[in-house]
Amino acid sequence: MTKTTAAQILVDSLIINGTDRVYGVPGESYLAVLDALYGRDEIRYLNYRQEGGAAMAAEAYGKLTGRPGVCIVTRGPGATNASAGVHVAFQDSTPMILLIGQVGRGMQEREAFQEIDYRRMFGPMAKWVAQVDDPARMAEFINRAYATATSGRPGPVVLALPEDVLRETVAEQKLPPAKSVVPAPAAGDMAALAAALGSSQRPLLLIGGGGWSEAVSEHVKAFAEANRIPVAASFRCQDYLDNEHANYIGHVGIGIDPNLARRVRVCDLLIVLGPRLGEMTTSGYQLLLPPQTTMPLVHIHVAAEELGRVYHPTIAINAGAAPAAAALAALGTVPRTVDRQWLDDARADFETFRRGQDSPGPLQLRSIVKHLSDTLAEDAIITNGAGNYAIWLHRFYAYRRYRTELAPTCGSMGYGLPAAVAAAELHSDRPVVCFAGDGCFMMTCQEFSTAVQYGLKLVVVLVNNGMYGTIRMHQERHYPARVSATDLVNPDFAAMARAMGGFGATVTRTEEFPAAFAAAQAYPGPALIEVQVDPEALTPNATLTQTRTAALNNR
Repeated sequence: MTKTTAAQILVDSLIINGTDRVYGVPGESYLAVLDALYGRDEIRYLNYRQEGGAAMAAEAYGKLTGRPGVCIVTRGPGATNASAGVHVAFQDSTPMILLIGQVGRGMQEREAFQEIDYRRMFGPMAKWVAQVDDPARMAEFINRAYATATSGRPGPVVLALPEDVLRETVAEQKLPPAKSVVPAPAAGDMAALAAALGSSQRPLLLIGGGGWSEAVSEHVKAFAEANRIPVAASFRCQDYLDNEHANYIGHVGIGIDPNLARRVRVCDLLIVLGPRLGEMTTSGYQLLLPPQTTMPLVHIHVAAEELGRVYHPTIAINAGAAPAAAALAALGTVPRTVDRQWLDDARADFETFRRGQDSPGPLQLRSIVKHLSDTLAEDAIITNGAGNYAIWLHRFYAYRRYRTELAPTCGSMGYGLPAAVAAAELHSDRPVVCFAGDGCFMMTCQEFSTAVQYGLKLVVVLVNNGMYGTIRMHQERHYPARVSATDLVNPDFAAMARAMGGFGATVTRTEEFPAAFAAAQAYPGPALIEVQVDPEALTPNATLTQTRTAALNNR
């Protein structure tokens, strides 16, 4: 009988399940795993500078591939840092596995050095949390982690690995790859949906959620075209349908077009494929008032527990995005009385909304985003974190292909850069652009050095307005003219990028950006362009002074 260490079984199990990359920060609690990875060309270990960045990179891998992104970190501080990426994966329905080196079994329950009970810590933000206490069950636990992360609603799994377990020698274990299970709609479900669609004149399709692919996008496009249905994307899922397609009518998220919001309210059938209908997609549950919508609601979701959780659907269909979209496309053209102006007017309103207007100051974010949209290849990957700067990106950038947008629906700052590093390493043949605010960038700025270390090509467009813009906006709305804790004193970001070994440039006027961006693209490694924005440019629709004045007048 061949014997090996549990750490070696872990690595073998990762490879059997198709893992080709592991993101992490090295730690003494899992040295045995690092040793087991030595010489294994099947897996590339990508060394990030902070565990939060590593976990966000693993989440981005899950988004880009549909397979679990694997992150491995050390105990205590390593795990708490990584929790930020786990939360992104949970709310974004992204498959992910976090492996944590744990204190030895003989030291547990003594508050040993860096000891944490990970079942209690990660319980609310993961699909499954466990600890491998028996080295003979390592392969079993890894397979279950893959099955759990990818079955039903995708999400994160957390496994704690005591360091003495990893070193222990046991009989070699090799299980076949894990199988994922995704529900499909029943024939009766689709018949009920077709009947509801046949009775409607102003239907609207809202798409989003996890478990998508290019094939899902194509099926949705076929269904929408055949039935002249306008399609809106839920929060930060804009790349699920080509934004230039005649049926695409906009983004149901932060900064929603008032005309689109009105259409959601007055449609006579709302078909929701994938989204949970959470706070951001429903404008704080005000766009659609729970629990009963005014229009018939067909809610298709992969997790049965989400159906009826907030909104009571007219038709509830428990199905994954892939089988549901295929079933929708198979319906063909459903006979009904078509209001031809319904789609045409919705698309026209979208075209008007994305033209926008100028903001205060010599640098126009609208024009910069439009330049990126017009000049980048259709397969360019755009990443961003959280902040008011992202409203310009969501409104003025045209996403053309599935998985060209990497953005956290949980609203996590700092996500854009580690996601861009992961994307640039995984898809070195595609342009990668990270859009970040000054506060957002500084939360994970050290990962620019990770990009330098691996010689990756990416461009960071850093929007510097000298403040936490989103919080300042809310502050002015609720406590006008009482500015507290939202101002930022920033470094010279271009000099910072150069000091790390990359390209750095500063742009203060709109007309300077095209040349700076061309130089950044030509640079053989990571590049950063700091664009300095007037703090008055709070959102595409309102200045800081207008926001403050409106709040003072409403008192």
